[in-house]
Parts: sequence; structure tokens; C-alpha cells
Amino acid sequence: MAEKNQQTYASATGYSRTTDHESVPFQTDEELKRQKRIKLFTYIGIFIVFQIVVMTVFGLTVMKVKTPKARWGEISVETLNSVPATPSFDTKFTTQIRIKNTNWGPYKFDAGTATFLYQGAIIGQVTIPKSKAGMRSTKKIDVDVTLNTNALSSSSTLGTELSSGVLTLTSQVQLKGKVELMLIMKKNKNASMDCTIVFDLSAKTVKSLTCK
Repeated sequence: MAEKNQQTYASATGYSRTTDHESVPFQTDEELKRQKRIKLFTYIGIFIVFQIVVMTVFGLTVMKVKTPKARWGEISVETLNSVPATPSFDTKFTTQIRIKNTNWGPYKFDAGTATFLYQGAIIGQVTIPKSKAGMRSTKKIDVDVTLNTNALSSSSTLGTELSSGVLTLTSQVQLKGKVELMLIMKKNKNASMDCTIVFDLSAKTVKSLTCK
């Protein structure tokens, strides 16, 4: 009877051991599958965060449209004559208008006008042709300018200013155009400038050029 009980116990113990050995690989496979799922979800999460960061940076840099800037380049005076007694002056010079585009897309602008003034009175205008400033580049356009006092009404300060040896003029430009991004997005932007030009009458050169 005791032997039978021992065999029964051994049989039961053997079954139990067999069950334990068989359950170990089963649990290990489940654990590996769980770890693989965790890794997969982790990679997906990292990828989503990376995409969010990329889109945020893209939106704040590439897709942000900035207003192009217009500026005069170096002015080369060809002639500069003045008569304080009259008073009158005339000048001819060459320069460049520079359209600086810092956007990640071209800036196409229509033809415009550069206006030169003396104390608010127009003394000359120059046509700026229709053109395009490429992506993150500066478009340079040569300009010939001729100014005189023919269209200027009598001024009580002009004679005094010419006698002092300097002549101060202002210039205004506004170009209407569009910045194009990704070939689908277009944003209206106007490139403008307001400059003050001071001529040295004795040296017949530009003493200073300030634009904003």
C-alpha cells in the first residue's frame, strides 16, 4: 500500500515537474512578445515626438514669411552742380536698388517707382522694373538717376543750404509683390525703404546715406 502511494506520489510529482518545465518556455515567449510590443510602442512614440519637433521647427523657420527689404547700394556721382544765388542744383548719379529676400521661397515684385524729394517736394523719379529676388538672395538692379530743381517751387532754405556746402535729399520706394513658398503658398509683401542722402557739394560726393 505504501509502495502504491509512493508511486502515486512520484507520478503526481513527475506530472507536476513536467508541467513546470513546459510552462517556463511558454511564459518566456509571452514575456518576449510583451517586450517587443513595448519597444514597438516606444519607437512609435519617439517617431511621433520627432515629427512634432520637425513640423514645429519647419513652421517657425521655413514657413514663416518675412518682409523683404529694399536698400540703395553705393552711389556714384557723375555730375553735381549747384548755384546758391539762384538757388538751383542738378545732379546725375548711378546706384543699385537691392531687394533682400530672406525667405525660403522667391519674392516676385511688380514694377515700382523710386521718388526723390527735397523737403517733401518731388524733384525726380526712377522706374524700378518688375523682377524677382530668389530664395534667400538679394536682387540687384542698376539705376541711373537724374535730379534737378526744375520742378521745385521757390524755397527760402535751399540757397542757404547750398551755401553751407551740403545738400540733403530724401528717397522713398515701395514695391508690391508676393513671397511664394512650396509652390502653393503665396503671401503679399511690400518691400519699402525711406532714405536720407547727404551730398558734399565741394567734393561732389555722397557724404552719408541712411536708410530705414
